Amino acid sequence: MTTPLVASSRLRRRAGRRLSRAAQHVRHAFSAYVSPWGWAIGIASMVCLALFPLLGWVELLVFGMMTAMMMFSAVILSLGNTRFEAHIGASQRRVTVGDCVNINVEISNTGKTATTNAHGDLPIGQAHERFTIPMLASGQSKHTELAFRTITRAVLPIGPLHIRKGDPFGFIRHEKQLAEQVTVFIHPKTVRLSALNAGIPRDLEGQPSGQIVDDDLDFYGLREYTPGDDVRNVHWLSSAKTGSLMIRQYEATRRTDTSLTLDINPDDYASAEEFEIAVSAHASIGVQCLVQNRPVYTHAGQSCNRPRNAMELLDEASGIVPNREDPPNLADSTLRHAPDASFYCFTVGSMKAIDLVKRMTKALPRSSRCVVLQVCSGANRVIRQFSNFTLATVGELDDLPIIMEALA
Repeated sequence: MTTPLVASSRLRRRAGRRLSRAAQHVRHAFSAYVSPWGWAIGIASMVCLALFPLLGWVELLVFGMMTAMMMFSAVILSLGNTRFEAHIGASQRRVTVGDCVNINVEISNTGKTATTNAHGDLPIGQAHERFTIPMLASGQSKHTELAFRTITRAVLPIGPLHIRKGDPFGFIRHEKQLAEQVTVFIHPKTVRLSALNAGIPRDLEGQPSGQIVDDDLDFYGLREYTPGDDVRNVHWLSSAKTGSLMIRQYEATRRTDTSLTLDINPDDYASAEEFEIAVSAHASIGVQCLVQNRPVYTHAGQSCNRPRNAMELLDEASGIVPNREDPPNLADSTLRHAPDASFYCFTVGSMKAIDLVKRMTKALPRSSRCVVLQVCSGANRVIRQFSNFTLATVGELDDLPIIMEALA
């Protein structure tokens, strides 16, 4: 049973919430159309006009009259129809670093009266593209095309479009948001690699590869004996029925799970260029694996994914950013998400200590193969073999096809 005290408390809380919402609406209504500078001038004008009868200072009267006229003019100049409709389109939603992107902005007047002049502000990432919107008659449209060349890899948000109408003094403002936000993925540069054969052991739980061999686990069929065949593969029952020796054939089953881990700690890289080479190498290997239908697990900082196709992997690589909180032992997070991979590939920077790399790879399964790509901008390509991993130095992205072919 609710007591009167509890009911009263609930009513007070409910009334307090309503007053708070009402105050927010009022505050928004006042700040949405009048700028802080406009409020300052308006209040100063009223104060001066109120003090003039008391002090008799002509200066207060002049200042109050001038600012009042300015505020009145600002209100008149800010009036007008701004009922625009807009649409934003991009020539391509997925591009590579260095490509050009065209942004089309279509602004139309769907009302029955002409619109007033206004200003458009289109956010493109952290930048803003500003342009003038002329007066549009009923049914008239304005087409604006913006072009830019992609310089860096990014997930680039474009829009939404902001329409601004105000006065030259900046006292009154009328803003509205139009159109949906468009996202453009700027992919890293990648290189084409030869078929990757590293980390493809035969495995009972692997997938059939389509290759017919004489010794494996998945039975395929029979063929006639040829000199040199192992007699242990003779199928004696079939041989007795046909009158000739018959040899068992198998379809090779292989386990090809690949784990790709990228070091994103900027302290492990000598420069931003080195980091971009590492991202491109990471993405290039991932794309080749997916082209070969090899399951891939990707790791970059706290992000761990299993992309289904090359485009999904490249979209993911577009958003990779350096992070100093990335743990130094990359194998820990890798093994949490891909403990049974047959091929582990770590891409690190030139500042990563080799002793740390050695300790990191000791935790990996002995049945798997591990390759560590150390990016060192401008260095000669070198491949060194250690007890439980292979270390390859990548000086530039074009070194990667040669290195991966040598590691096959």
